[in-house]
Amino acid sequence: TVKITVAEDIVPLVADIAGRQQEYFICISLNGANEVIAKRIVTIGLLDQSPVHPREVFADVIADRAAAVIFAHNHPSGDLQPSAADRRVHEQLTEAGRILGINVLDHIIVSRKGHFSFRENGLMR
Repeated sequence: TVKITVAEDIVPLVADIAGRQQEYFICISLNGANEVIAKRIVTIGLLDQSPVHPREVFADVIADRAAAVIFAHNHPSGDLQPSAADRRVHEQLTEAGRILGINVLDHIIVSRKGHFSFRENGLMR
């Protein structure tokens, strides 16, 4: 069982998408002890975007009876900074999680150049 305490704990779980040419959006369900229940690819998008809807993101998380969730997606461009669209999606998903009582712990962007954590960069509410 993988226990998540910092962003670096997530990076090995999503390393497989770092170099992909399309954008992958991944959802990692966690139990109350922050142990990984499941990792799922929610969407595979176009070169620079992956349409993400809270319904698809949280369906399996709810079925897992997860206490928390971490989101991750890759940037095929290599740029690690979150785009305006990334920030919008993050806000929407965080709000959906709040309503559902599922804590959004972090949102990680990965590329060949490394990773960016919303939490570590002060972008979590």
